[in-house]
Amino acid sequence: MKTNRCVLSAATLALALPGMLQGAAAPASGIERPAKNGNKPRNVIFILSDDHRFDFMGFMGTVPWLQTPAMDKMAREGAHIRNAFVTTSLSSPSRCSILTSLYTHEHTVVDNQASQPANLVFFPQYLQQAGYKTAFFGKWHMGTDDDMPRPGFDHWEGFRGQGTYYNVMININGKRTKFSPELFSSDIITDHTIDFIDANKKNPFFVYLSYKSVHSPFDASPSRKGMYQDKPIVYPPSFNVPHYGIPQLPSKDANGKPLEGRGWYGPDRMPDWVKNQRESWHGVDYQYHGAKPYETDLRNYCEAITSMDDDIGRLMEYLKKEGLDRSTLVIYMGDNGFTWGEHGLIDKRTFYESSVRVPMLAYCPELIKPGTVVDQMVQNVDIGPTVMDACGIGKASQMRGSSFLPLVGGQKVSGWRDRIFYEYYWEYDYPQTPTVIGVRTDRYKYIRYLGVWDTNEFYDLASDPHETMNLIDKPELQDTIKAMVGQMYDWLEGSGGMQIPLKRTIKYKEGDHRNKKVY
Repeated sequence: MKTNRCVLSAATLALALPGMLQGAAAPASGIERPAKNGNKPRNVIFILSDDHRFDFMGFMGTVPWLQTPAMDKMAREGAHIRNAFVTTSLSSPSRCSILTSLYTHEHTVVDNQASQPANLVFFPQYLQQAGYKTAFFGKWHMGTDDDMPRPGFDHWEGFRGQGTYYNVMININGKRTKFSPELFSSDIITDHTIDFIDANKKNPFFVYLSYKSVHSPFDASPSRKGMYQDKPIVYPPSFNVPHYGIPQLPSKDANGKPLEGRGWYGPDRMPDWVKNQRESWHGVDYQYHGAKPYETDLRNYCEAITSMDDDIGRLMEYLKKEGLDRSTLVIYMGDNGFTWGEHGLIDKRTFYESSVRVPMLAYCPELIKPGTVVDQMVQNVDIGPTVMDACGIGKASQMRGSSFLPLVGGQKVSGWRDRIFYEYYWEYDYPQTPTVIGVRTDRYKYIRYLGVWDTNEFYDLASDPHETMNLIDKPELQDTIKAMVGQMYDWLEGSGGMQIPLKRTIKYKEGDHRNKKVY
């Protein structure tokens, strides 16, 4: 696919070269220096997208008409990590967990407005210590809207806040540059990524390429606009589970007593907050306060995915042309999942599968056999240790994740995690979703809600992969549920997570149509 090439000026490109750093963050001193692990240091490119759900890739078949040839090729010729999860399904907390390998309650970036603590160490800082040239391109979106260079990167090109698809402004090593309004953001930062690699390919390099795509308001590159506008919509099986249905008060059963259990919640025992949220900023009946119909947004979302895939394909073709493709490790993932109609919801934040699962692919022919499928549960906290492993250094002592390099390399790994834990903290701007903690194994999932009078949830994912029948009250499962609750609290207690973080917030709510312009 031909694009408008966005070439860095000679002066700007010089900032990426050794000894000419102006404004970019210098390598940190005074942090732990992890030991070398004996692996051959290799170049690494980490590609991050925004709000791309786990199964919206062409080879997955969820959306029959969705085209993602570059991702399909990465899966076909590399590895598909099919059970990849985030510890918190929200952009800033997840991005901080990627960079630090810490849980949200540890790094304290609990939402998209929380400030970034000064004591955090990002894994690219360790790569700088090991002699790597490091670069960041695109959407940082962590710790306020600031676009200034962050620690760990020799070369920096960052958007402010969410960034934009068109009329793009990029902070390049401390200086903001405005681009032609018709240029597409993913095209620009992909071009600049290629320029950086071209200037640094004789030395070990690490690139963090962070697309705005596919975050709302969904938009496509010029050549992809409208390509799916006539395609039929595929609705998820749980689109109407639940469909409102909260009883009126006062409630009475056949004996004149207030309703309880399934008598109140309905035969599938779905939470009331989910029923309420269907008509909200994050619900299918009033999404983004009625800006566009559900079906239009879904088609636009898919066009944004294909647009981004075009740029991933261009980058991969460049690596092949330069002979860098076989030895460079390329990892692709989404920062969180995205619900498209499951339980009548859109967006993320919940512990439902569509929200917590993310796409993850890895490509490096020297390490990974074609068609590798990893079934073990991998998380965002594993990215830092994995990249460090590929660069020949061990993970830092504070990191919670583990390298999945042996998994994609086809090795048997003893002691790999057999469950994941989840946390999400209620947000002032989007009060429809309560605080969530939970635990998931290969088969079962337990979800607990805090600060709301509602039912908790328990699902057998083997028999109910779409999470439509809550089994929280089944007598035969009470021992299993109790044990999982204990494991969840062991995790929280063992990692300092028993305090719900509060943040000073004095503003009108952004996403609450029932409570406009009130504090």
